[in-house]
Amino acid sequence: MAGRATLGSSIAVPGSVLTAHEIAHMRYMREEEKLAHDVYLLLANQWGTPVFAKIAQAEQRHTDAVLGLLIRYGVPDPSAGAGPGQFTDPGLAALYQTLIQKGAVSLMDALMVGGLIEEVDIADLENAVASTTRPDIIRVYENIHRGSRNHLRSFAGALNQIGMAYQPQKLSAAEVDAILSTPMERGPPL
Repeated sequence: MAGRATLGSSIAVPGSVLTAHEIAHMRYMREEEKLAHDVYLLLANQWGTPVFAKIAQAEQRHTDAVLGLLIRYGVPDPSAGAGPGQFTDPGLAALYQTLIQKGAVSLMDALMVGGLIEEVDIADLENAVASTTRPDIIRVYENIHRGSRNHLRSFAGALNQIGMAYQPQKLSAAEVDAILSTPMERGPPL
């Protein structure tokens, strides 16, 4: 039947001309979520700490959610065909190398790398939300934002279990304290 979408086809959103900022944020968030996934998988294998494997699974859901937006709006996927640690954004490629090197030093350093990734993600998601008025994009970003706050709580908790206190690395101490002083958040799945 003409005009019907088939499984696997993308359905364009009517009147959906995105701004350059919306497109740039969407593409960047896809790769940033992939970076988190790739780093956490590597650190899970290196340290055998369940927190990395569990959060890597969540990061896969995050990157898939952003991919859904890219497909919906017909934006090319910057991660198409990319293997672990491969990124089209040179800044993310360099950051990946820095993070895996730092995470290889000790379990404490690896957990701090996790916290840094989540702090950066939180800041970038806030910028991405501010760049759009589209409810579907905002909903995805806010769901990922909630997940990032929970991930930061998990990394801080894992550090606490080995006798270390989490120290803010990107966000202000007040922002991090506000996140860490509240319980895990629940919400709709991505």
